[in-house]
Amino acid sequence: MWMTRDVISIAAETSITSAAALMARHRIRSLAVTARGSAGGRLLGLVSATDILHAFPSNVNPFAVEAPEAGSTPVTTGEIMNRHPQTTAPDLPIEEAASLMYHRKVSTLPVVLGEKMVGIITESDIFRAMVSLLSLPGRGARITFDMSKGEDVFGLVAQVAQRHRAQVVSLISATQDNRPVCVVRIAGETVDAMLDDLWASGHLVLNVLRFPLQPEV
Repeated sequence: MWMTRDVISIAAETSITSAAALMARHRIRSLAVTARGSAGGRLLGLVSATDILHAFPSNVNPFAVEAPEAGSTPVTTGEIMNRHPQTTAPDLPIEEAASLMYHRKVSTLPVVLGEKMVGIITESDIFRAMVSLLSLPGRGARITFDMSKGEDVFGLVAQVAQRHRAQVVSLISATQDNRPVCVVRIAGETVDAMLDDLWASGHLVLNVLRFPLQPEV
């Protein structure tokens, strides 16, 4: 649902200068290396802008510490690519992909079905998904409250929202400072009434952010 399907890919024989030019032209930071360099081909590896930067000779690389031995400078992307990049599958939930990228400290995940590369997920795709999933149209609020009681958060929010005819835009359970919390975004004019209900139910309301945001005076 969120991956980039029109993946720019290259062959392993592509020169590092050509790969660098391609990244600059399309304003991207990594390139998939596939069999015959065709989109949808078998994934061979992944090459990043950092890989290319470090591969350039020391006289043109501001990050070089020592000069490479004569004749040792790589020429093709196949020589410097990551041959075993972390990959993901098309049916992996977007939040799992985000968690994988965070814990593995990678900014790009090739999406593979069998041996065939069918797309790519980048940090920008994750941001786009999160904005879409958490955006709030029109008037409303984002309410964060304590869920230490451990009850069914969906049941609680649904009951309160139905009572006040509010629309639940999104609902997320999370952990903040080792405390379980619920972040619910609602649309409508009944924010104050919902807050009263939450307080009355014994839940500590930690934060309320109203939309549209009011400018500071």
